[in-house]
Amino acid sequence: QVHLVESGGGLVQAGGSLRLSCVASGRTINTYTMAWFRQAPGKEREHVARISGTDGSLYYEDSVKGRFTISRDNAKSTVYLQMNSLKPADTAVYFCAARRAGPNNYNYWGQGTQVTVSS
Repeated sequence: QVHLVESGGGLVQAGGSLRLSCVASGRTINTYTMAWFRQAPGKEREHVARISGTDGSLYYEDSVKGRFTISRDNAKSTVYLQMNSLKPADTAVYFCAARRAGPNNYNYWGQGTQVTVSS
């Protein structure tokens, strides 16, 4: 089992920045694909960004490309999401997720951290 705990959310004005952290425990995540999802009120959960554990490749949704950066520090079992130029539309609960390398589902999820961007 992999246990994920997010932190770093909060209230920020539009144009500001936040850095989310996701600490993993229970199993080494070095080869896992790690991702960030978000869910705004009344909307479905949506993928934001992911980072491969095998080749470090990155993927971003268009809505955050150029503003958000996902990274990982395997020595600390931590994944980060640096969010810059935040917009009110980024307001959501942000979730960290993990899946084994390959065509697998995200089986491990954190509890989420709230990000609120005021206009």
